[in-house]
Amino acid sequence: MRLYTITSEKRRLTAFFAVAMAVVIVLSGRLIWLQILTGQALKVRAADQWYRDLPLMAERGTIYDTNGLALATSSLTYSVYLRPVAVKDKEATARTLSTLLDLSYDRVLQKASSKTVSEWLIKMQVDKNTAMQLVAAQLDGVYLSQTYDRNYPLGGVGAQVLGLVSVDNHGQEGLEAYYDDCLRGIDGRIATQSDLRGIKVQAGLEYYVPSVAGQDLHLNLDAGIQNIVQNVITQAYIEHQAKSVAAIVYDIQTGGVVASASAPYYDLNDQPRDDLSKLLTQIKNSPIINVLEPGSTFKTITLAAALEAGVVSLDDKFTCAGSRTIAGERIKCWKTKGHGTQTLAEGVNNSCNCVFMDLALRLGVERYYQYLEKFGIGQKSGVDFYGEPSGLLLNQARVRDVDLARIGFGQAIAVSPIQFIATVSALVGNGILRTPRFVNQIGDTVLASNVKERIVSEQTSATLRNLLCGVVSQGSGKKAAVPGYQVGGKTGTAQKYADGHIAAGKYVSSFWGFLAVQGTPRYACYLYVDEPSTGVYYGSIVAAPCVGEIFRQITAYKKFPFDTTYENGTGSALVAVPKVSNLTLADAVAALEHVGLFVEVDGEGEQVKGSFPVQATMVKKGEPVVLFT
Repeated sequence: MRLYTITSEKRRLTAFFAVAMAVVIVLSGRLIWLQILTGQALKVRAADQWYRDLPLMAERGTIYDTNGLALATSSLTYSVYLRPVAVKDKEATARTLSTLLDLSYDRVLQKASSKTVSEWLIKMQVDKNTAMQLVAAQLDGVYLSQTYDRNYPLGGVGAQVLGLVSVDNHGQEGLEAYYDDCLRGIDGRIATQSDLRGIKVQAGLEYYVPSVAGQDLHLNLDAGIQNIVQNVITQAYIEHQAKSVAAIVYDIQTGGVVASASAPYYDLNDQPRDDLSKLLTQIKNSPIINVLEPGSTFKTITLAAALEAGVVSLDDKFTCAGSRTIAGERIKCWKTKGHGTQTLAEGVNNSCNCVFMDLALRLGVERYYQYLEKFGIGQKSGVDFYGEPSGLLLNQARVRDVDLARIGFGQAIAVSPIQFIATVSALVGNGILRTPRFVNQIGDTVLASNVKERIVSEQTSATLRNLLCGVVSQGSGKKAAVPGYQVGGKTGTAQKYADGHIAAGKYVSSFWGFLAVQGTPRYACYLYVDEPSTGVYYGSIVAAPCVGEIFRQITAYKKFPFDTTYENGTGSALVAVPKVSNLTLADAVAALEHVGLFVEVDGEGEQVKGSFPVQATMVKKGEPVVLFT
């Protein structure tokens, strides 16, 4: 009996120590968890209860153009906060705040009397003078916090490139959004020790964590050229009563985007925040985010591929009877009466569809698509901007000869302007393809090389340049010529589609050109007019003059040396447009060519109804005249 009692007591004692040890282990584990593993987090939670924070917005980085001119800056402002429990005289406080901040007295009094909200943000972006008046008023429960307002010294210049910033310092559109992480910086804070009601503890602790300013951006964009572009496209928008007009200027030697804009646009210092549709529509950087059928400007791509592949030479002859029949389907040239027999250079000058159908067919689907891929067609260019599309390219496996022929002269394909100008700039710029860029430096860091690869030989590039210069000096691009400078390029006129069908009377008129200085291609420009509505829509008449004017102003702005070698078909000799109404098409063409004018034909009739410019208008020799049949 005694032995049993001792054994039972030992078992109870052992069980007790086991339970006690388990409790000690659990408590020790809990203490380790609280003190070591989650201690910091608990301190933060405690601080949240015993401290009241005021944010200190970081100063946003400045955006500069390529010349160091500030395009977007930040100015110091203040946010006004109200803590109801700390307000002693609610009526007086509401009266002062409503007067100085131009707010409703009743609304402010309601917030000052609130028992459910510990803190109100009363107003943001209060100017310094008003903030100092609030400080002088010594209002209990009213606090100021550092914020910044975004300013644009040049107003609307570069608006669609720069984009928008929200009141809380976040980029919303354009470069402000794309480089937001670099520009925004790191916000700071002021933490003030307070009691449980949120009232500041007298002689309590206060912590100050300064904000860190964002990094500056240095752009390839030139504010002077950007302003030139915006003025020209605005004039074209008004003159042609267009839906929109857009243009992009590209540095052929560096791949830098020098200017990009579309009309209409607005001043960034006067944003239409009350008209959301206008705000979002007119801030879009169309040359970057749009996709459009390029029309005859795409013939540049076909020509370059054919030259590089060796399927054509300058000695080749082509015959145009006004159309080609491919696999039983008739595809018309824009000149339905045909161009007759032409050399390659003449076919390029005349923008003859038949010539480019032949070139595409000589290449064949597989080889042509290899060049499209190499040139970057149907792919994103990689530009540093949100919203760039890839373009639209038919699946190679489904492309028939008739599709290939149409692609050859710019139909059945769509490109983005930035993709297109990067490619054609490479083709005329010694064959080197680059990734287009708006930004060349972030803070003190200069961005690395943007060279991708060589896409054509220097010989092909030189031949292509010469042929495209012929378009301006002798062909359909005469209105893009600038006396004293070498200019080349290609016109384009594309019909628009709606619901899979041609939209009657709706066109996109375009021109891409390049400006060479002392033999070196410097700038390329691609400009398009969406739905000109004044009756004339050919790229040679609507778009080419705009590019010529942009180049003319650039040469003056940059003070490029004048070269008497390049008259570019812009001699001073003027001729009167002869009377052509009621003549047969053949007689009207002969009459215009006899006085040295270039002929465009609108329609398929045999009888001429009129011309543009009209009879007796004085124009320069070589310039295009449209015959309406």
